[in-house]
Amino acid sequence: MSDNIIVDTATRIFADLCEPQTVNAAEEGQWPKALWDTLEESGLPLTWVPDNLGGAGAEMIDGFAVLRAAGRFAAPVPLAETLMAGWLLTQAGVNAPAGPMTIAPVHEDGNIVLGADGKLSGRARHIPFARAAKHIAVLAMKDGAPAVALAATEGLAIRAGTSLAGEPQDTVTFDGAVPIASGPAPGDVDPAALARLGAVARAQQMAGALEHILDQSVQWSLDRVQFGRPIAKFQAVQHNLATLAGEVAAAGAAADGAAESIALEGPASERALLDVAVAKVRVGEAASNGAAIAHQVHGAMGFTYEHSLHHSTRRLWAWREEFGNETLWAERLGRLITQQGADELWPFITQGT
Repeated sequence: MSDNIIVDTATRIFADLCEPQTVNAAEEGQWPKALWDTLEESGLPLTWVPDNLGGAGAEMIDGFAVLRAAGRFAAPVPLAETLMAGWLLTQAGVNAPAGPMTIAPVHEDGNIVLGADGKLSGRARHIPFARAAKHIAVLAMKDGAPAVALAATEGLAIRAGTSLAGEPQDTVTFDGAVPIASGPAPGDVDPAALARLGAVARAQQMAGALEHILDQSVQWSLDRVQFGRPIAKFQAVQHNLATLAGEVAAAGAAADGAAESIALEGPASERALLDVAVAKVRVGEAASNGAAIAHQVHGAMGFTYEHSLHHSTRRLWAWREEFGNETLWAERLGRLITQQGADELWPFITQGT
């Protein structure tokens, strides 16, 4: 993705306000107010919301690029979740409120209902940043059709949980909750489409985190001296760093391909399904291999809490499991390809290239 003013703005904000101690403090329960307030002042959390609904009105591809930058800095705020919530609200023409948001459900088997009495019912698990969010954009079913509801988190029953990244991952019960606003959603906006959007968001964040651990590993190999010379001079280390660079490049390309498909055709398209599956599989594989190499290059120091490498690697391990891991998406990719038949395999793989 090409650099632009939106990405440059996001990068400057993260560089100034998302230092390792900020990430550590967030894991201990301290809300990074300065970081979030600055992001909000810039309009970045509502990048995917049009002007007339209270947002910035930027392109989807710009939002994905911002998430790449957020992943690079391990930003401990629900930026991806607020972007997705804004997108979901937009589908139903609901105004996006200020403040951090998240989405529900995050699993495709989610079953939240908006009843005839105007109240929500149902429970959603593994909701990222639920207890830190002010609102939740809910994809519910109303009379058998998809609907979007905006619910305030105040008053909801939230059972706290924590992801491997040290970030909130909560269970939320909506029984009896009255939405602030609601509206019908297009028929192709369902939990599966929402999960695809989430998968690409996580793929972009993971691609950013991989870029960061490559930079960290290269710099560490130049700084760390062993047997009288930097370890970057050793052939084994050079080979590992070259392998890591290849994984980072492959992950970035796969994540960008999926982001472009979502931006151009929407998350419900067949092309998006193919590219999202490829991205989640390839980026997840890169996360596994890349994190292992980065820790190997850093040696014992990389396994300490004091070193910031774990900010990225723990997020890589957590994000690869969210919105479907490699196994789930590999199975879907296999089914999708076999459905085309042997004669259509190559045209199907190369379409759009």
